[in-house]
Amino acid sequence: MRFRFCGDLDCPDWVLAEISTLAKISSVKLKLICAQVLKDLLGGGIDYEKLLKLSTDARFESGDVKATVAVLSFILSSAAKHNVDSESLSSELQQLGLPKEHATGLCRSYEDKQSPLQDRLRDCSLRLSRLDSVSWRVDYTLSSSVLAEVNEPLIHLKFNLRDGEEGSLQPVDMTVSAEKFRVLLTELKQAQEMMNSLN
Repeated sequence: MRFRFCGDLDCPDWVLAEISTLAKISSVKLKLICAQVLKDLLGGGIDYEKLLKLSTDARFESGDVKATVAVLSFILSSAAKHNVDSESLSSELQQLGLPKEHATGLCRSYEDKQSPLQDRLRDCSLRLSRLDSVSWRVDYTLSSSVLAEVNEPLIHLKFNLRDGEEGSLQPVDMTVSAEKFRVLLTELKQAQEMMNSLN
């Protein structure tokens, strides 16, 4: 069976196995745990002591708490990634065996944070490094002892890339001919137009 929150693929076996773990927690506490997981997904961090307190009545061990966080992270981020509405997500989770009250509480939390979660995932995805700044210089050689005639300018580019993981700057230097620079500039403009049309 295919599920929208899994990208129209089968649900992973480990998620199926952990649905029964989620069902052991009361629906109210599951909603509170979802709030912690969403806070973590949005970059705010997670309070594991609070999670342990919330899961004491289900007699969870630390491994169960970690599994609960992992499965909720997968469900919420995957649903946001595939732009699944909360009603469809609730229906699919119930098909997987999650009780209706649990699915409803989880989906209410998801619905409240769906848009910021999608923005956060968009900002974090496929970004190993970001362009921080660009500097350039044009050298035009008037004469040379090696070449009889020099009429082509050289463009020296320096890109400062900010590492996505550490935040450190890494300079990348390159020298291109005027013709290659025109091609680069044209392709960058096309990429910018494409990005603007997607937003």
